[in-house]
Amino acid sequence: MKILLIGGTGRISAAVTRLALQMGIEVYLLNRGNRSAKAPEGVVHLRGDINDEAQVASLLKEHYFDAVANFINFVPSQVERDIRLFAGRTNQYLFISSASAYQKPLSNFKITESTPLANPFWEYSRNKIVCEELLMAEHRKTGFPVTIVRPSHTYDETTVPVGIHGQKGSWQVMKRMIEGKPILVHGDGLSLWTLTHSDDFAKGFNGLLGNVRTIGEAIHITSDESLTWNTIHNLIARELGVKPKFCHVTTDFLAKADPGLEGALMGDKSHSVVFDNSKIKSLVPDFAATIRFDIGIREPVAYFLANKEMQQEDPDFDRFTEKVIRAMDEAGKTLVND
Repeated sequence: MKILLIGGTGRISAAVTRLALQMGIEVYLLNRGNRSAKAPEGVVHLRGDINDEAQVASLLKEHYFDAVANFINFVPSQVERDIRLFAGRTNQYLFISSASAYQKPLSNFKITESTPLANPFWEYSRNKIVCEELLMAEHRKTGFPVTIVRPSHTYDETTVPVGIHGQKGSWQVMKRMIEGKPILVHGDGLSLWTLTHSDDFAKGFNGLLGNVRTIGEAIHITSDESLTWNTIHNLIARELGVKPKFCHVTTDFLAKADPGLEGALMGDKSHSVVFDNSKIKSLVPDFAATIRFDIGIREPVAYFLANKEMQQEDPDFDRFTEKVIRAMDEAGKTLVND
């Protein structure tokens, strides 16, 4: 099998690339080569910018692929470009959507692929929905061989997934834990969340490659494990060797304090999510997410602690955290003294 991965060195695509090579698949990567060090030995590099349609068309003119997967499509114009580039050039085009596209708020706690798509809180998710609709319309019209894949919150050996963080990522939250300072947790911390290790995601994803039963279908690939946000943060803190302190804050308050949090919280993390993975298991019978979060989180925490370049401090987010905590404390004191 010959496949093309557009990106191929990111959080979820790197695991897909590694596993594909182990499976004996001929793997081509199309990217600008800026992260070549992350590409494993054995891939064939096509160096180019997918946003330069003419350049990419020239690179692809001698190639036909059994499957093409684009991991860096976020808006409808990018999907329209890919339809032009890959129509008649592949047996399968895999679009990586997002489980955040599912209905918010949910009408049923268990999510299947039939759960409606609607997210009024997050533009990122709405764009993914439009991309899906464009691809399915093209499939119905011309037979364009699309398979839609919806990951949920996926982490790898270099990412520590926390509930609320700033522009520079998770380290400032971890640093606050280490220093014994409270961290922000949305709601009461008891909503359920699903975290999937990228190696588990890759097992499901690669099982879809070349699978004719997936054409014209949408499939999510997630772990079956659902944990509360309190538990998630407790497990991270355990690997840091500390006991965390939580400041629980309503999602509405956080979104008002920082409107930039609205999408990620009101449009995603503040909702309990429990996924029914029956469909991926029927399409890929040997698929099982086997990496429990309490085991999977060990490597990324150790990676952060061992690599200074990952320890990017974020004073703006730290100040924001302190302001929110102070506001909550002052509100409590006002109510007590009123």
